[in-house]
Amino acid sequence: MVTIKLQQNANLPGKNQVGKISNWIILVPESISDSEIKKIPYGQILNQRKKQLKKKFSSKSYFSLDLPNEKICHLLFACAGISISRYELLGFAAKLLKENNTCKGTDLGILVHGFDKEVAEKMAEALIAAAFASEAEMPAFKSSKNKQQIKLKKLYLYGLKTSHGFKRTIAEAEGNELARRLSILPSNKLTPTEYLKEARSLAKANNWKLEFYDLKELKKKKAGAFVAVAQGSPVADAGIIRLRYTPQKKISGKNSLSLVGKGICYDTGGTNLKPANYMFGMHEDMQGSAVALGTFLALTRLKVNFPVECWLSLAMNHIGPKAYKPNDVVTASDGTTIEVVHTDAEGRMILSDTLVLVSRLKPSLIIDYATLTGACIYSLGKAYSGIFTNKEELNPVLIDAGKDSGERVWPFPMDEDYDKMLESDIADIKQCSRESGSDHILASRFLQRFVKNDVPWIHIDLSSSNRKGGLAHIPTDTTGFGVRFTLNLLLDKKILGHNLK
Repeated sequence: MVTIKLQQNANLPGKNQVGKISNWIILVPESISDSEIKKIPYGQILNQRKKQLKKKFSSKSYFSLDLPNEKICHLLFACAGISISRYELLGFAAKLLKENNTCKGTDLGILVHGFDKEVAEKMAEALIAAAFASEAEMPAFKSSKNKQQIKLKKLYLYGLKTSHGFKRTIAEAEGNELARRLSILPSNKLTPTEYLKEARSLAKANNWKLEFYDLKELKKKKAGAFVAVAQGSPVADAGIIRLRYTPQKKISGKNSLSLVGKGICYDTGGTNLKPANYMFGMHEDMQGSAVALGTFLALTRLKVNFPVECWLSLAMNHIGPKAYKPNDVVTASDGTTIEVVHTDAEGRMILSDTLVLVSRLKPSLIIDYATLTGACIYSLGKAYSGIFTNKEELNPVLIDAGKDSGERVWPFPMDEDYDKMLESDIADIKQCSRESGSDHILASRFLQRFVKNDVPWIHIDLSSSNRKGGLAHIPTDTTGFGVRFTLNLLLDKKILGHNLK
């Protein structure tokens, strides 16, 4: 867990304060005047350098210099347009943090100057988010240890002081760090057994209630779709974790939220075995569950005033003599018979039974996260994630939440006529279709069938869960996408307050 202490000061720093901090990032508007720059310590030097660059100093540009003081402080002077998108701003902030790391110290000063208060807070938030993301320590198993990396311990923000102290940004960063850390772990280090141990440890530390529905219990619940996927595993450790957070102040009639995550700790493809290039990296097929858990942790840290449950569907999709096969017919916990078409479509199988269990409890909203389909990546690439809902009127809100958080999503159609491709001659529904092109939509139509009681439901197909070079402010290929988006949706868009019924 990143432990950076943040201090805020609404005033500009003096030269003495600048001289006590080894590294600085100063962010100003693209159109800042020379007179405004002169108010900054060493402003005359900054103006001279800016004039040397002429037109090259425009939005999303910066220059570095060493200050003529006793500590020879390293400074990045950067500018951004006030209308820059959140996604671009977070990416620019990450670039500045990466550049700062070349001369890294244990402290970093950030000055935002020349913006109005609302824009200044947006700029500062991006830099703070990028700082926490860059410091997150990810799993590594190299026998030869690298030189001890200098860790950032203190962050000094000047030019702005908020009452909230960026607590939400820090909670989001902690949730994202958890999601990335779990996702990066190799599958022999994060089996369903080990995952359950991790969940128990987190539950104890955060006062969550935990239940675990093992295979014996799931068979009693007639969760045949889930059991079918798990039966190929040589170890019977698959199951569903249910975690519960209850606010300290109970409010009668308060809306409730359920988070659901696909947790396939390794996906071989099963009997329809994946080719080597597509199997490599499948230890991250549990990232949906990690994002659900990371979001759950962030909401707990913020002590939200509504009850939240987190359901993690954990299994391995193995090949073996007991593994489920194409043309098998299995029965889900709601009695739906499913014709198996392709064993690599296992995510929708384990989520189907989980969604039945969750929706029977009638929460106000279900959000599920899954690295579900390659079709979503083909449709959007890896900079956006796909989003689907049984409440079409939510689509504009979902798009806005993506733009505002910097974790962008795009909705897909959910029209009933897609169900024609899932019609089975022998069962109630096919698991998927052998036709290509719209599997992300078909998977969502399949899942929607298992959302009972007309509970409002949002499904996120995490096409941006892994992107080479990272995404926005996240520097690792594994992005942990979804935590910031969900918090924006819940806390800014207040989606639980919508009339979703």
